[in-house]
Order: sequence, then C-alpha cells, then structure tokens
Amino acid sequence: MSIKIRKQDALNYHTQGQPGKIEVVPTKMLSTQLDLALAYSPGVAEPCKEIAANKDDVYKYTSKGNLVAVISNGTAVLGLGNIGPEASKPVMEGKAVLFKKYAGIDSFDIEIDELDPDAFIKIVKSLEPTFGGINLEDIKAPECFKIETELREMMNIPIMHDDQHGTAIISSASLLNALEIVGKKLSEVVMVVNGAGAAAVSCTKLYFALGLKKENLIMCDSKGVIHINREGLDDSKKEFATDRKINTLQEAIKGADVFVGLSIADILKPEDILAMAKDPIVFALANPNPEIDYTLAKKTRPDLIMGTGRSDFPNQINNVLGFPYIFRGALDVRATEINEAMKLAAVRALADLAKEPVPDIVFQAYGIDRIQFGSEYLIPKPLDPRLITTVSPAVAKAAMDSGVAKNPITDWGQYHQQLLKRVGIDQKLTSRIIDLAKKKPKTIVFAEADHPKILKAAQVLQDEKIAHPILLGHRGDIERLIQEHGLDLSDCKIVDPREEKERTEKYSRAYHAKRQRKGITMKDAERQMRDRNAFGAMMVEFGEADALVSGLTKDYPKTILPSLQIIGMAEGVNRVAGMYIIMNKKGTFFFADCTVNLDPTVNELVEIIGLAARGVKFFDYEPRVAMLSYSNFGSSKGEIPEKTREAVRLAKIKYPGLILDGDIQANVAFDTELQQEIYPFSALAKEGANTLIFPNLASGNIAYKLLMEIGGAEAIGPVLLGMKKPVHILQLGSSIRDIINMAAIAVVDAQLHEKNEHF
Repeated sequence: MSIKIRKQDALNYHTQGQPGKIEVVPTKMLSTQLDLALAYSPGVAEPCKEIAANKDDVYKYTSKGNLVAVISNGTAVLGLGNIGPEASKPVMEGKAVLFKKYAGIDSFDIEIDELDPDAFIKIVKSLEPTFGGINLEDIKAPECFKIETELREMMNIPIMHDDQHGTAIISSASLLNALEIVGKKLSEVVMVVNGAGAAAVSCTKLYFALGLKKENLIMCDSKGVIHINREGLDDSKKEFATDRKINTLQEAIKGADVFVGLSIADILKPEDILAMAKDPIVFALANPNPEIDYTLAKKTRPDLIMGTGRSDFPNQINNVLGFPYIFRGALDVRATEINEAMKLAAVRALADLAKEPVPDIVFQAYGIDRIQFGSEYLIPKPLDPRLITTVSPAVAKAAMDSGVAKNPITDWGQYHQQLLKRVGIDQKLTSRIIDLAKKKPKTIVFAEADHPKILKAAQVLQDEKIAHPILLGHRGDIERLIQEHGLDLSDCKIVDPREEKERTEKYSRAYHAKRQRKGITMKDAERQMRDRNAFGAMMVEFGEADALVSGLTKDYPKTILPSLQIIGMAEGVNRVAGMYIIMNKKGTFFFADCTVNLDPTVNELVEIIGLAARGVKFFDYEPRVAMLSYSNFGSSKGEIPEKTREAVRLAKIKYPGLILDGDIQANVAFDTELQQEIYPFSALAKEGANTLIFPNLASGNIAYKLLMEIGGAEAIGPVLLGMKKPVHILQLGSSIRDIINMAAIAVVDAQLHEKNEHF
C-alpha cells in the first residue's frame, strides 16, 4: 500500500522543534576554557600553518574529507519544475539527511540564486577548498550537462549530478538482473526510452556502456520519436536519434523488449504493453505516478517484469541505493572524480547484491517474511545494511584501478569495519570470530531445521564456508521450505530422526545408561529421543556433530536441559553460565549470568566470574570485571551487597591476576573519574569495567534486554560457558544474523574443544 501524505503532516514535520532537518554538531569536547582555546584562538593557528605548508593536510586537520555539498539552483525540483532556490531547500536538506543516515557523510545544502550556467559554474568551482565532493541536484537540462561536464574538468574532487547518474546506475543494475531472469542479452534487445531529459540521457549512455546497441535504441520526447530527420535537434538529443521509419511512441513500442520511462504519468496504455515482445521489461519511473499503473500493467501482461520509482510496488528504482555509497567510496580514497569505471562498479555491485540471501533485518524493516531474487526483487531494498559494505568498496576499488584515487586503501578488512562504524555498527568482534571459524569449519547440528530462519542462516554458513550445517527435523518439511524459499542447501546433510531407527535405539540406550538412576526407564529414554534437542545433543555426545545450536522456537530452560543431562559440564566446572556480548557506540561489553543461574550463591558467583573472564579472554579482550550491586564498596547493607562483596573477596584469592572489584553500582563501574576521586583504591579506577557480573538472573536478564530495546545495543548470545562439549542456545526469535553469529561462535568453541579447551 502507498503511504498517504497529508499536507499538514508534512508541514508539521518540518516545523516541529527546530525548523528544518539538519544541524551542525561539534565533534570535539568544548566544555572547558582550554577546549575553546584549542578549537579556536590561539590553538587553531597550528593546523592553519600546517595546511598552509601542505594543502593536502586539510584532509588531516578538517572535516573536508567527509563533507559533501548538495547544490541546486531550483530549476528542476522533483516534479515541481522551476520553483526557485528557496523552494528547493527542503529537498536539498533531505538529501543531506540521506547522506548522513546511509553513509555517515556530513553534508551542507547550498541553494544558489543563479540561472546562468557559466556564473553557476564559477560559484561552485570557488567552493572546492571547503568540500570533499559535490552533489549537483535538481538542475534542468540541457544546462545540467554543461555544468557537470565543465566542473568535472575544472575541479579535483568527485562531482556527480545525481538526477542523471543516480537513476542511470540503479536502473542499470535492475536492467541487468531483469534481463538475466528472462534470458535475454542487452546487446540483442530493442529498447524504447520515453523522455529525453537529464536522467534519460544519462541512463541511455550507461546502457550503451553496458552493451546496448545504438541501432536497437528508440528514444522519444514530448514530440514523439527522436528521428535523424527531425529539424532543430539540439546536441544532447542528436546522438540518440534513430533512422527507423516510425514517429510515435505507440509505433516504437511494438515488438520492443524493454521500455524505460522517464516522462509523465499514464502515457502507456494496456495495448502498448500487449504489443511488446515476449517477457517484456518495463521501468515506468515517472513520479509520483508511473507511465502506466503497476497493477494494470501486471494484469495486462502476466509475463511482465516491472519497476517503478515508488516504494509501494516491487523493484523501486531509488537513487538512495547509489549516491551515498558512491560518494562514500570516492571520498575514502580521495578520488579526483567519479568516472565511468566507478559508476559501472556500482552497477555490478548492486546487481550482484540482489542475488545474495537477504538478511533478517530487512524483513523486519519492511514487515515481510520473504524476499528472494526474482521478477519482484531485482534490486536491494534501501534499508539493506549491506549496501555500504558492498557498493562503497566496489567504487573505491574502481577508483584505484582507474588511477583517480589519491589515498588508496591497503587493508580491506579494516575498511569494512570503518564502513560499519560510519553507520553505527561495530562488528570487529563478530568479524574476528567468523574469520576464525572459516579457517577450520566444523559440523553444526541445528535442532530446529524446519524453520525458514535456520535454513537461510544455513545457506550463508554453507556459502561462506563458516560451518557445515546438519539440518535436523522432518525431511519433507525441510525440503519443502528449501524449495519454497529458493535455497540451495545441497551440501547440507538432512537428518530425520524418524528415518534413523538404528541411531535412535543407540541414543536411547545411551540416555538410559546415563539417567537410569535418576528414575528414567528405557521407555522414558525412547520417548526423550523424540525431542530433537535431545537427539541433537546425542549427535554431539557421540562425535557425529561438533556442536549443537538450538533455542529459536523453545524457551531457554527446555532447550538447555537435554544438553546438561546428556553432555554435561566440563571437567572441574560445577556450574554453567550464560554470557551476552553487548555492542553499542561506546564499545563492546560482556554480561554474565543472564540466562542460567536464578539466584547464585557466593561460591557460584565466584565460578561465574571465572567462567566469564575465561570467555572474555577468548574474544581477545582483557577482562575488567565489576561485581554489580546497589552498593559501592560497602556503602549499603543488605543480602545482595554482602553476597557480592564476599564473592569478590574469594574470587580475588582464586583468580589473583584478574582485574576485578565490587560490590559496585553499574554507573560507577564505568565512571573512572568518579572512581579516581572517591574510590581511588578500586581496581577499575584506571580503565573502567568491560565485564559485568550480575547478582541474580533477574537483574542480568532485565539489563541486557533494556539495552537492546531502548539503548540501541546489539547483543550476541547467550554464549554458554562451562559445557563439556559445544552447545549454544539462541534467544527465542533470534534473527538470521544472530543465528549466523552464534553458529560461528559454536564452530570456534568446537575448535577449542579439539585442543581440550573450552569457554
């Protein structure tokens, strides 16, 4: 369904609070007189002198390298036409917002009251010392061609007129994928382009670069087919003129394979669609209403593949898929221009990304449960978080390969992490775990393989060679879901317990032997083996799988119990614990125990401290452990403060080298200045805590869930600590990414067990 926008709602949105959509926020502390002296006079003179001696140092000491100007004269704003620079400002502010949201690029909108292209060029050229890149926007044709061409020649920073090239790049990626689906080649198809403005011209030029034959193009404008014999053709249209003996759009579209509309609403009729070739492709990109209604077109031609500029229909050709990430890649290598090679790299990257399994976060964002490459999914969704790590590196590499990069990237892994941080995601830890897993993949049995999320995660694990998934469940259900979701899990083994009579008998006997003095009869054992969590645990126990992952659809206690009964705890461990890895903009933190121990005793807390410290060390962090309470070092009395203080006392004896202190309140555990002032004796006063031990299950569980829901944190886990063999329990309803992360942890845990180690 389309989103209905009321006039007053839109006006209210732009006026509520502070008018407009953007503000300037300092990046440095400005709380003291010294801060101000460093930021401005006299301290600011020092970077000024450095830049004067070496102009390139402007990228070192200022924001230029991450600053883009969005510039317009308001002559071609949306579908509103020439409404002037002031009226264009809400659009330009909006563009600046998109740069920031999607690529972490700071942007100023600049509206210029100048219609003369030469004067406009002069003004923009003068801004080069300020900005790292220029995004030209909503400038009418044909002036926009001259403006962009001359500015590119004159300036040494990346420049792009998004109305031209953005649409061209996104539609090209969509076109390549559409042609692949229908089995046609771009070099062989006949294409009709309706419209001859900036976007149409740029699109067509990029189609030529990708393989479209000039003789197979028919371009139309408001007067009909652009023909070589037409009088008064301007230079921007001459190169697209045809010699075919046709005059109207209706004549042109007969037998055409592809229609690209960048014109006006409802210019195409059902009979025009019917006249096209078999498996036609129609990109009706007029906004807000396309050249033909989507529903009408699909009803007319069931074999039609269609894209529009609208978000309420499949295959939205949306420029936001391109410009933030193109500029991101160009800025990061300090490209002197955005050239053809960089545009083509963006096209290929977008086209390829649409063929990859879609992450769960996209399903959640759009309120749908299924997206896969096909006629209704040609191009990634705008809220796909993988765009920045796919398109930007492709553009950056193309800039380097084509010789326009002044600051080449040398460490692509590090660059990947930098891109994630740009949009508020730090996946250094998860990347490290996945890299370790890939070095020696292990066999992971998934006890809930009859769930689409598990199968989609298994697809990634298989394709990326992170793990060898075993799919445990009813074979028919699993195979049906694989087919339904368009997956290829041919390398994954399916184990259906109903087909495994001999194995089930073996497992039942083994379970009975373990539990016969716990009141379990042989019949009970046979019945228990119908539980896939028990069956999967037995596969791990017998070495038929290296690790078990479960818990997506069952409560934690019900999921973990069979593994505790069958596999049990590691030697020397009297208590298992669950640890969450919490990641937010302030860093990575570890929470224990949030899942297993309801109200641990003093001695149990000591063991949890040891298990957590060991787990944190595995993730390559030095544990700095805070034993939490509502008290600070004896400031309050009560059962919890007394329990936690005693646990700290005993743990310091048992783990003498561990940075540990408490009892301590959560805020104080992080506040090093406060500790140094009031509690200078604290072991956490120097660097603060990164590992939090909670006094009971309720406090730990509440804390991590609040951080996830309203604190903007991402949680990985729970990582199960202290098991004899690798077993890891998912959160109920985990995302596909959560499952992949947990499986990678399970693989690395299995690698450790192979060395007689454990979390």
